[in-house]
Amino acid sequence: MKQLQTEIKEFIQQRDWQKYHSPKNLAMALSVETAELLEIYQWSSQSESEKVSGETLRHIEEEIGDVMIYLTTLASAHGLDPISAARKKLKKNALKYPAE
Repeated sequence: MKQLQTEIKEFIQQRDWQKYHSPKNLAMALSVETAELLEIYQWSSQSESEKVSGETLRHIEEEIGDVMIYLTTLASAHGLDPISAARKKLKKNALKYPAE
């Protein structure tokens, strides 16, 4: 995760994009990229969403990449580790929704 955070930070710095990356803007961009991922599945049935073409799979991968980049950048803006945040949330959810 640290390596990915470093690569993203360098990419942003090389393009002087930091000025656009306020937490508010990052959250909004994350929402847009998530919507683009949703759009791929719009109007597809359950079975169609499970069996996608190679081209569609590549598109899904790109959108997941965009979501991951914005999520990671937003977490970094607040000094958070997304992996640690996910683990903490899993523990909280395990208490809220115990397995039977």
